[in-house]
Amino acid sequence: MTREIITTPDGGHLELFTTGGDLAAKGSGVVVVPASMVTASDYTRFAQKLSESLGRPVHTFNRRGRGDSSPQPEDYTLEADIRDLDAVMKHTSSTDVFGHSFGGAVALHAARTLPVERLAVYDPAVSVNHSVKADWTPEYERATAAGDYDRGLAVLIKGVETGGAFSRMPLSMLTLATKLTAGTPLGKQMRELMTCGVREIKAVIAADMPAEPFLELPLETLIVVGEKSPAYFGVACGQIHDVLSGSSYTILPGFGHDGPNRAPDKLITELSEFFAG
Repeated sequence: MTREIITTPDGGHLELFTTGGDLAAKGSGVVVVPASMVTASDYTRFAQKLSESLGRPVHTFNRRGRGDSSPQPEDYTLEADIRDLDAVMKHTSSTDVFGHSFGGAVALHAARTLPVERLAVYDPAVSVNHSVKADWTPEYERATAAGDYDRGLAVLIKGVETGGAFSRMPLSMLTLATKLTAGTPLGKQMRELMTCGVREIKAVIAADMPAEPFLELPLETLIVVGEKSPAYFGVACGQIHDVLSGSSYTILPGFGHDGPNRAPDKLITELSEFFAG
């Protein structure tokens, strides 16, 4: 794996990781757009397995507010990530994109205007006809304004429902759990990214639209949903699939929202076959 810092047209910078760079001669790579609350390093195994299976480079980058990339602006909108994805695609000469969760929402909106040839998404956190709601954000903001970051993080985890049984715990117990895990690597990372994560959820809701505009997506679009993922991901994906005659919709059995980070062979095989055309 190689690491580099690339400059964006607005003068910002992004931390970019390339797996399988020696395979560049065999074709352009696949750009991975990460989810919220994670960093590029959480996709290391996924990138390695996909690159080996596909025989092409896989490029993963830290979105703003993560790693050595520029800070996320306070007036953040989806357009900021769309412009950054465009910069990464141009820098790597890549036209294939994979987006996970919030990264899937970025990829779906971006592929309506960027030169994406093949698009695959897993549990994209895109809002279609108000499929994504965040009634919990005022409570989150009250907790963080009062300096109670344990409770704020617990409200966030419970609100997005992506933590499986963990996110179904009573809020008081979940608050205690976040406090007890504050010193772990995962706990520290979630605290560092919680502000970015809430901005991103608000941006998804602000970008809500009907399914019809997604007709502008590439004909070859693969939509994957985890069998154990929260139901709201499937609601939006089903509506997009209904308007995209050439799209493929599949469910990954036995896995939840963190499927790409676990990099199961079934998912890697499906993605490598799709990106191989």
